[in-house]
Amino acid sequence: MPSLSRPAGNITGVTSLNVQVGPKRLELMHELVPTATAVALLVNPNNPTTEDQLREMQAAADTLGLHLHVLHASTEGDFDAVFARAGQLRSGGLVIGGDILFTGNSDKLAMMALQHALPAIFQGGTFAAAGGIMDYGGDFAEANRLAGVYTGRILKGEKPADLPVQQATRVQLVVSLKTAKALGITVPFSLLGRADEVIE
Repeated sequence: MPSLSRPAGNITGVTSLNVQVGPKRLELMHELVPTATAVALLVNPNNPTTEDQLREMQAAADTLGLHLHVLHASTEGDFDAVFARAGQLRSGGLVIGGDILFTGNSDKLAMMALQHALPAIFQGGTFAAAGGIMDYGGDFAEANRLAGVYTGRILKGEKPADLPVQQATRVQLVVSLKTAKALGITVPFSLLGRADEVIE
């Protein structure tokens, strides 16, 4: 693909800010558990964006004075070891990086985080509703709406190569008070006041 504005060939689409807002997820976790000195970051080493994610997250961790424990999972079978290692490292929270493996297993990761009493944040969808403590990421409804508009335009005869890749720009913060209560965490009012949705 030559560029997002001129995709060429038979490709176009919609992208979201989920990888780009990774450092903000770390900031939100730090705000939630300010006494934690270390936070775990889950990444897929096979993802081509992992190196960029690690660089940005490490810079954010340094700014916040946090030690960042990087944990790897390239298959669903790695999840048990990830949570066991996070516990051994006494991580104060878990930030889940952007990856299709994690997106496809977000409900499972949320349930595992709750079972291991580990506050965790991911990129949105149903993560907080399934047991994660926070969602923060691109608005999937906006991305789906944009994709639907493009689908209609292509079905009416427009060429994908003539349609620039669009970026969904709205982000949402969802906080689960239910999970916070189960973990014995008091969510700061400053965080609740910025939430787009609060799960009671």
